[in-house]
Amino acid sequence: MSTSQIALLASVQQFLDRQHGLYIDGAPCAAQSENRLTVWDPATGQAIATTADASPADVDRAVMSAWRAFVDRRWAGRTPADRERILLRFADLVEQHGEELAQLETLEQGKSIAISRAFEVGCTLNWMRYTAGLTTKISGRTLDVSIPFPQGARYQAWTKKEPVGVVAGIVPWNFPLMIGMWKVMPALAAGCSIVIKPSETTPLTLLRVAELATQAGVPDGVFNVVTGSGAGCGAALTAHPQVAKVSFTGSTATGKQIARVAADRLTRVTLELGGKNPAIVLKDADPQWVIEGLMTGSFLNQGQVCAASSRIYIEAPLFDTLVSGFEQAVKSLQVGPGMQETAQINPVVSRAHCDKVAAYLEEARQQKAELISGSAGPDAGGYYIPPTLVVNPDAGLRLSREEVFGPVVNLVRVADGEEALRLANDSDFGLTASVWTRDLTQALNYTDRLQAGTVWVNSHTLIDANLPFGGMKQSGTGRDFGPDWLDGWCETKSVCVRY
Repeated sequence: MSTSQIALLASVQQFLDRQHGLYIDGAPCAAQSENRLTVWDPATGQAIATTADASPADVDRAVMSAWRAFVDRRWAGRTPADRERILLRFADLVEQHGEELAQLETLEQGKSIAISRAFEVGCTLNWMRYTAGLTTKISGRTLDVSIPFPQGARYQAWTKKEPVGVVAGIVPWNFPLMIGMWKVMPALAAGCSIVIKPSETTPLTLLRVAELATQAGVPDGVFNVVTGSGAGCGAALTAHPQVAKVSFTGSTATGKQIARVAADRLTRVTLELGGKNPAIVLKDADPQWVIEGLMTGSFLNQGQVCAASSRIYIEAPLFDTLVSGFEQAVKSLQVGPGMQETAQINPVVSRAHCDKVAAYLEEARQQKAELISGSAGPDAGGYYIPPTLVVNPDAGLRLSREEVFGPVVNLVRVADGEEALRLANDSDFGLTASVWTRDLTQALNYTDRLQAGTVWVNSHTLIDANLPFGGMKQSGTGRDFGPDWLDGWCETKSVCVRY
């Protein structure tokens, strides 16, 4: 199997070589802060770029740019059809620069170039075009009212949707482009302006995409990007008094901090947080479907997916067969850098995250858990964790209850489906779940009883622009996607006219 890597586009190297600042008022600009952050290639551990570490003053500049753009109605004042045309042009430019963006994603995040092309670019384009279409579908309702006075007066009433204002979008490092567009596109479709803060680990792609938005015709100040740490830049952004809504994707701990800050000013928040997602495999399930579906569901992007299956509960009659099948599948995975097209498992995003995942596995080893691992990967300074199955881990282990966010999945034998359901719901999280069976009646029974925002049957980690997505319990608040997506980015105004 080939281990050669794809050639880097000249445009990608030119972008990496820039002195990256912020993106405010429709143009790249220097930060007031002189602090810099280093962007590392997870495959080699080598520095590939530096970006600005924005100060609170820099954040204020970006938010006030967005606020002026909103108050001036330079975007919200456009007709819905105009906004739709510009957003579709934006999507076309992303498509034209797709290979450039995919390579940037792989270089800074570590994921397979195939995943960057298919998900970060391909799926993102689907979401962009879907959301652009919602721009012309925003509507209110005409209402009959029964106001009794003054006697004989007549009234006409209706509702209308208006953009909330300035949005703060906080983007994680696992899918920077795709999740970034999940915040940018609904904000712009609704007529809002936005300030995006990508993760300091993976800031490059969104800086490039902001340039494409301006090229497409998005007015200056409507789409701004600030880069920096969560503690400094992110905290200043979410606490800014001109921010009307915060859309955050990331850890539950950080989401709670944002919710506390937002509560002081009653700022709207949408939180898509962590998960410890179960899969229930009943004894009549198709073993081939289970292995194919849950290998992807567990190891896509090295398990760095909020919706990933990380706890697989298997009814006893099928357990040994599936453990053997998963072992064979895991040991056949080729591990290598993301720019190597044949590599199926790639480095995790950073040295710190690599050490964190390794600590979960070391605790399991110390407690004599049975670990089945695939290839350790190349010894080239990269941040590699071998794909690992943990067989029947003790329920007290941290990896049994906490989100590992790595290429690690637990295989747990259960006596029957009821035990599996009890264990699946015994979690602080409730983001996703799946059930695997040939019996549709059983499947529907479990979909009703699983405590998760999304439940799949005979599949896992599949999402669609038209299907709402979000969590229960400590996995978040609010929903993204679907035909009503823009409701979360709009205010509903009631109008009542006496005549």
